[in-house]
Amino acid sequence: MLNRLFLPSIFALLIYGFWVSAEFKVIAAGVAVFLMGMVYLEKGFKLYTGGLLENILKKTTSTLFKSVSFGLATTSLLQSSSLVSVIVISFLSAGLIGLETAVGIIFGANLGSTAGAWLLAVFGLKIDLSSYAMPMLVFGLLLNTRAAKPLKGMGYILIGVAFLFLGIHYMKEGFDKFQSSIDLSAFHIDGIYGILVYTFLGAAATVIMQSTNALMVLVFSALAVGQLDYVNSLAIVIGSNIGTTVTTVIGAIGANAQGKRLAAAHLLFNVVTAIVGVVALNPLMVTVDEIATLFGIHPHDYTLKLAIFHSLFNIIGIALFIPFIKLLVKWLKSLFNDSYSKEPLNLAKIDESSMERAIYLNPAVLSYPDAAMRALTKESGRLYRNTLELICYGIYFSGEQLRNTDNLSELAENWEKEEQPWSIKGLYIRHIKGIYADIIHFAGALEGNLPRQQAQELFALKVACRNFVQAIKHVKHIYKNMGKYIESENDEIRHQYNQLRLCLASVLKLVDILGVRRNYNHIQEHAAQLKLELHEQDQQTYSTLNKLIRSEQVDSYMASSLLNDSAHVHDACTNLIDGAVIMITRDREEYREYDLAGFTPAAQKTSS
Repeated sequence: MLNRLFLPSIFALLIYGFWVSAEFKVIAAGVAVFLMGMVYLEKGFKLYTGGLLENILKKTTSTLFKSVSFGLATTSLLQSSSLVSVIVISFLSAGLIGLETAVGIIFGANLGSTAGAWLLAVFGLKIDLSSYAMPMLVFGLLLNTRAAKPLKGMGYILIGVAFLFLGIHYMKEGFDKFQSSIDLSAFHIDGIYGILVYTFLGAAATVIMQSTNALMVLVFSALAVGQLDYVNSLAIVIGSNIGTTVTTVIGAIGANAQGKRLAAAHLLFNVVTAIVGVVALNPLMVTVDEIATLFGIHPHDYTLKLAIFHSLFNIIGIALFIPFIKLLVKWLKSLFNDSYSKEPLNLAKIDESSMERAIYLNPAVLSYPDAAMRALTKESGRLYRNTLELICYGIYFSGEQLRNTDNLSELAENWEKEEQPWSIKGLYIRHIKGIYADIIHFAGALEGNLPRQQAQELFALKVACRNFVQAIKHVKHIYKNMGKYIESENDEIRHQYNQLRLCLASVLKLVDILGVRRNYNHIQEHAAQLKLELHEQDQQTYSTLNKLIRSEQVDSYMASSLLNDSAHVHDACTNLIDGAVIMITRDREEYREYDLAGFTPAAQKTSS
């Protein structure tokens, strides 16, 4: 109900403002042009984030100080703490950074948001920005027509900065004329009541405009011409810090528990900082005056003093939270529980009936191809780990047994059958189908945004996941016979089915080891050797089967079952090997050229 009333109310207020005041039109247009500049600036920087932002994150966020510095620098550059917050939530949800790192970046982003205030106070209100905006707009449009990504990105950035400058110009011009018709200073409210009212107005205005910088331009413009009282301006700045968290909260709605934790940290930081700002407003104003005097700032230069205040109370907020950040992270982890376990899936113990879904694929990360590919890779790895457990279940082992033994033959000989209350189909639906569906959906949404090299890698990942799913389906066909014949009184048929178990277990074991060690140099040789051994084992199975039939050690029913199941095991092993090879080597030079039509890496074609 509130959502349906919100937009019509805003439209009604704007129409009324346009009707009663021509100056209001100029101010509103200035806000719109400024916000349009933010949109173009974001588009431009996104064209440069392919790998750059992720690489910077890796190198510059290893400590808390570096994380805060990264948030400060990126927000100062992008001029949007909301955008940085959404990016960080996306990366955190995708598992690319840790929670403590993300919280540090958010703290730095709050301080970085004050850079815009300094630019406005020092330059924006004292020079004619429109004279700089016009040539930037012309050059930006010319560059934007180019196909080359760097040139197009620079075009977007120039257009964005030009619109920002024009927006500031029109807002400043609108307030200059506005004071001749309406005196906003008449709405000045003294005391704590005024501080609370204007804090609320600052928060509400930031929520409506979705931009702290746009609100800062309005406040600085109004303050510069005397339309807004200095103390009330300080209260609006405090309120804007609360309002800017709304974007983070919205961005976290579709995120996992990690994303929600970060949104809670952002909200807590800004609310606590705002409370400190309101409670300690008078001491902070005295401190601002002393800093202004120290640097020779005129006592009545309220715009610069407002910029000092904006930075000061954010610095105080960071100083208050930094000593307790580990406690904060611990509390945040208890606040939202993960819907998944970081431990390997154990089908012998799990008793949940809900369908597992993707945990790393946050839609917000789709705008950042490298981060999206990393998230997709992590989710594909998770699909493989579930596949391993499910195939182990299908051959009456467990993943834990497979990982902890070095002698598979001994494991098979000492095996004792345990109750298995779930069908392979039911386990597939619970632990594979939902994740696989999410991977395919995410990959489809991502596909159109990727350059050729990453598009090939994406396709390779999809083929790998398909191979894992196909391997499970082959195992599903042998599950019933496997359970029947590994307990058979017929020694020969029992031995043959144990050999099939050992074949699958050996492939799983080797693939798991290769995946952990990332043995790039020998993965092709290992894969080729495995396939050769599979082929030889197939031939051996046929030869042995013929002997068993001639000697009447197995009947025709057993023989047909063994023949079919041997083929399924061979296909399952081949699927696992192919999927694992792609997962491990998809980012290597020899796998860059992918035959999208034939589902076969070029490296395999040339070697075959």
